[in-house]
Amino acid sequence: MASHDPRVDAYIAKSPGFAQPVLEHLRTIVHSACPEVEESIKWGCPHFLYQGKLLCSIAAFKQHCSFQFWHGKDVVGETDKDGMGQFGKLTSIKELPSKRALVAYVRKAVALREAAATRKRATPAPKPSPRLPADFAALWKKHSAAHKTYEAFSPSAQREYVEWVTQAKTDATRQKRIATTLEWLAQGKQRNWKYQR
Repeated sequence: MASHDPRVDAYIAKSPGFAQPVLEHLRTIVHSACPEVEESIKWGCPHFLYQGKLLCSIAAFKQHCSFQFWHGKDVVGETDKDGMGQFGKLTSIKELPSKRALVAYVRKAVALREAAATRKRATPAPKPSPRLPADFAALWKKHSAAHKTYEAFSPSAQREYVEWVTQAKTDATRQKRIATTLEWLAQGKQRNWKYQR
C-alpha cells in the first residue's frame, strides 16, 4: 500500500482549484512509478522520499504549481523553464510531459538514489609520519626513550608534537618546546596528555 501522508492531502485540498488536479496527477504518477515512496512535508510543501532520501517535490502557488526532482539536471537534463522545478510554471496537466515520460523520470531518480547508496566512498589515504625538523631530529636521536615512544605513536600523535615545535614564534620558545617534547616523550606522554583521561 502506498504511503500517503494526510498533510499532503490537506496541502492539495488548500491549493488553488487549477492546481489540485495537477498535484493529484503528479502524486499518482510518483506512487505508481515507485510504490515504496514515502510522503512528507518539508519547507512547507509536499516531498516524496525514497529510502529516506529526497526524490522529488510538488508545490502550489497563487497562479501556478511546480514539480521538481531533487537532482533535476541528472534526471531531466538542462531546462530553460521559468519557476521552481524542471517543468516550469504549471497551470494544467496538459503542460506536463506524458505519463510515460514522467514515470521514466521518477524511475531514473530512484535509480540515481540507489546508485548513490551503493557507491563506495573513497577512503582518504592516511597521512604519512611528519618529517622532523633538523634541530629537533638531532636531539631526538640522542634520547633513546623519547625516540622509542615517538616511533610507537601514530602519525597524528607524532604530527601534534612536530606542529607544536614548528609553530613556535621565537627560537627561544622553539628550543624550550623541543626540550619539553623530549621530556614528555621519555615519559611516554602524548602532546596533549594533560587533557586525556
